[in-house]
Amino acid sequence: MFFTAVSARSSSRGLRFPIAFSRLYHAKVIDHYERPRNVGSFSKTDPNVGTGLVGAPACGDVMKLQIMVDDATGEIKDVKFKTFGCGSAIASSSLATEKIKGLKIWDAAKIKNTEIAKELALPPVKLHCSSK
Repeated sequence: MFFTAVSARSSSRGLRFPIAFSRLYHAKVIDHYERPRNVGSFSKTDPNVGTGLVGAPACGDVMKLQIMVDDATGEIKDVKFKTFGCGSAIASSSLATEKIKGLKIWDAAKIKNTEIAKELALPPVKLHCSSK
């Protein structure tokens, strides 16, 4: 089952987890899936923007993450993402952007996918969704 954070954001009626999924996932996963934070893109030509693209071969999820960094301080001033994949991948991406905004880049680099997975209470089978 694949979703896109882009269409979740732009849909007039919004995407929702089916009732069966709401019993399997923590409320925080559902919240970040239904209302993903920081979805979008920055200009490719902005010199203060760094872009990363990662994927999970296990299921085909793909995430593009962009950070806008203050050169003088190393602080992440803004962050955007686009994730194409399952609800857990979208929720993990959304939470990660919230956690890194305002951090120094060296502090953001210390965040482990297991921290994201734990905060979202992802089941072990979905751990790869948080490793973007």
